[in-house]
Amino acid sequence: MWEVWLLANPQISEAEANMKKSLEVVKKEFASLRAGRATPALLDKVMVSYYGNLMPVNQLANITTPEARLLVIQPWDKTVLPEIEKAILKSDLGITPTSDGTVIRLVVPQLTQERRAELVKIVRKKAEEGRVAIRNIRRDTNDLLKQRQKKGELSEDEFRRLQEEVQKLTDKYIKEIDQLMANKEQEIMQV
Repeated sequence: MWEVWLLANPQISEAEANMKKSLEVVKKEFASLRAGRATPALLDKVMVSYYGNLMPVNQLANITTPEARLLVIQPWDKTVLPEIEKAILKSDLGITPTSDGTVIRLVVPQLTQERRAELVKIVRKKAEEGRVAIRNIRRDTNDLLKQRQKKGELSEDEFRRLQEEVQKLTDKYIKEIDQLMANKEQEIMQV
């Protein structure tokens, strides 16, 4: 009975949906961080000028990882090859592309200990941003619940139960972000 009422409550389901979105943003941010291993996600933020439009590399080329530290970018349209190279050079990846006229190869260098420490700081910052976003969702949801209680739409008991539910969701998603952060830190620090 209580679960049915809880699901019918739009503030709780909306809060959970927003928290899921925040978690997905954190996952994408972590995926785009270089951890000494080549993944196509490294190029997610690299935008290429293609016929006057900015497009992500993965929409212009096939990206493969034949080796642990090598990315191969094979554009579908060979004329865009120089533009992809320029975009990679302009990006904050710190990797110099090599091209043979048909494909671009990116050799991901080994990370220095200093760079690993910098990346861990970035990971912690991104995780904190995610936690703050989730806490903001909690605050906004609790404010909406308070308004509903003042209007007489919720009794004191219902209000307290809903607040507890919002707190459970908050704890759940913050715990997931902390787990993602720990995994990413471990991946970065692995030599």
